[in-house]
Amino acid sequence: MDDHSDDHRLKRLQFRAWHRGTREADYMIGCFFDRFHAEWGAAELAWFEALIEEEDVEIMGWALGTITVPDRFAGPLMARMQVLDYVDIPR
Repeated sequence: MDDHSDDHRLKRLQFRAWHRGTREADYMIGCFFDRFHAEWGAAELAWFEALIEEEDVEIMGWALGTITVPDRFAGPLMARMQVLDYVDIPR
């Protein structure tokens, strides 16, 4: 991909990460993207693109450990999401 395509892809992913439908999901998913996406390669971006197609209640349940993570999302990125120390809620 060229730089323009990458930039468009990242902007689209950031928008989708921050416009989930609930404030809690926005913070969890949006902050995760903002904090880590610069470190990701193609495989990690593809993982995140697939993840944000899922329902917020599922993603939040996986991150909070209240729902078993499906094999397709299990791994180091989900483990990192489950730490939750990346969430910065403005007060």
